[in-house]
Amino acid sequence: MSGLRLAGNELRRLTTGTLPKLAVAALVLVPLLYASLYLYSNYDPYGRLDRLPAAIVDNDEGAEQRDVGKEVAGELVRSGSFQWHDVSAAEARDGVRDGDYSFAITIPKDFSAALLSSAKLQPRRATITLTTNDANNYLSHTIANQVAEQVRDTIATKVGEQAAQRFLVGFSTIHGKIEQASDGAARLAGGAGRLLEGQRELASGAHRLAEGSTRLAGGLTTLRSSTESLPEQTRRLADGAQQVATGNAQVAAAGAAVAAGSAELQTNLDNLDGRLTQRLREGGLSEPEVRHVLGTLGQLRAPVDDANARIQQASAQLDTLAEGSQRVAAGAGQLAAAAPNLSSGIARAADGATELAGGAAKLEQGEAGAVRGTQELATGANQLRDGLTEGLHQIPNADESTRQATASTISDPVTVDSAGLASAGTYGAGLAPFFIALATWIGAFVLFLLLRPLSTRALTAGASPLRVALGGWLSSAVLGLAQVVVLFGAVTWLVGIDVAHPLPALGFAMLASLTFTAIVHALNAMFGAVGKFLGLVLLVLQLVSAGGTFPWQTLPDVLYPLHVVLPMGYVIDGLRHLLYSGASVRILTDVGVLLAYLAAALALSAFAAHKRRVWTVRQLRPELAL
Repeated sequence: MSGLRLAGNELRRLTTGTLPKLAVAALVLVPLLYASLYLYSNYDPYGRLDRLPAAIVDNDEGAEQRDVGKEVAGELVRSGSFQWHDVSAAEARDGVRDGDYSFAITIPKDFSAALLSSAKLQPRRATITLTTNDANNYLSHTIANQVAEQVRDTIATKVGEQAAQRFLVGFSTIHGKIEQASDGAARLAGGAGRLLEGQRELASGAHRLAEGSTRLAGGLTTLRSSTESLPEQTRRLADGAQQVATGNAQVAAAGAAVAAGSAELQTNLDNLDGRLTQRLREGGLSEPEVRHVLGTLGQLRAPVDDANARIQQASAQLDTLAEGSQRVAAGAGQLAAAAPNLSSGIARAADGATELAGGAAKLEQGEAGAVRGTQELATGANQLRDGLTEGLHQIPNADESTRQATASTISDPVTVDSAGLASAGTYGAGLAPFFIALATWIGAFVLFLLLRPLSTRALTAGASPLRVALGGWLSSAVLGLAQVVVLFGAVTWLVGIDVAHPLPALGFAMLASLTFTAIVHALNAMFGAVGKFLGLVLLVLQLVSAGGTFPWQTLPDVLYPLHVVLPMGYVIDGLRHLLYSGASVRILTDVGVLLAYLAAALALSAFAAHKRRVWTVRQLRPELAL
């Protein structure tokens, strides 16, 4: 009796009558009901978040003529990402507690003031309060955290862009001011250079003044020593001339009056020259300059001297001797009278010239220091000019468009360029490999609620254990393949999950069904009713270790060996590649593991059939029957 015949007999047994046929149809539809309905209900939950009620509370009072809280609340409501409700704080709190709202976002009254505080160098963080209630739904809490983080990132980007814009505008302002300072420094450097030239000329003049004043002081000192005896000598001269004049007075009485007047005029002019000389020297004029002035004055008084000469000549004709004697006496007397003043003036001029020479020397020294200071000023001005010019080129001065682009980059410097090698597309499609594999195992499990793992008749007839094992498995394999075809068609056509490579994916799912039915068949054949329980235990172990939802690397360490050993993880891995991207070398490992499990399960079934050839009391009257 061949295995195919044994399988056909088992299938005919199950399809004899209406009720058995309905039972077989129900077994075929069990995976469909489990996987397709679950995937349909979770096909794209994130696309329906606009139906999730959420509360937004805006208590922001605004700052600096800006209400950021109102802007944020308005953008959230306009986005339509959730079913937003603008409510009060009490309504939001009660709504989250009672389940009317999944979560609430509260913007405090100082939100705008905190965001703008950095501009006043009094920075403080703005706060957004997120209110959740896990009693409503745990995933709502997770989604709310992501929403709050996105709101925070959006606000931070906007505020950061505005701050960077102000920062760059400040740079442009600084650039303009530095440019003005650079121009001023250039003018300062030019003025310092001209000042240095003027100081050098002044220092040269001070040097010449010091030399001239020294010579003047020396000359006046010599003149002082030479005129110290002048008053005494002029007095003796005056006495002698008076004696002559007295002797001649009687002779020239008539012409004396005229001669005396002329002499007196001449004397006054002589006295004027002396006083003028003295005052010019006291005024600080040099000796050559004094002589120049006296020479000019002499030229002016030449006509007076000529007139006096003619008068004296006329008087001499009348009484040359008397008049001349009188003039000599008068002149000598006046000279004697003026000599002390002249001598005193020369002394004072000599003292003044000495002080002038000392002051000129100090002036020369001061000018030398001023030249050095001006040199340092010019050097510093040049350095300031060069430094400002160099610094000016290092200060950014971007135009408006460049500032905006730069501010946007500073506030959000990183962009994510998503380059997915494979994409599931929706949340439901992402879970499809896990639930197809899970439904396939459940389908294999429920088959043996009706199917007999081994044919008792064939065992009694002494058929080959391998044929009996194959016959018992083939009936479940056929129904399992039918389950996979129906399930795959519903998932792709009714649920609408796109499959990158439909035929390879269907073939791999069939291989998984063959393997799972062989494993469950082997457990039932080897352990009987206990095998059904072991199949359920294996389902639970694979459910927690296959890595169908989260990556398997996130499992507790104790579950790692189960993921590596049990077959469902390999089924999920292979389906992911075939549903999303395509065949790869990695799938060969998945196929190899399933084929190994298939062969091992058939071998275990054959061993169980071999053991069942010998009947025992426990087999005839089992302690537990399902």
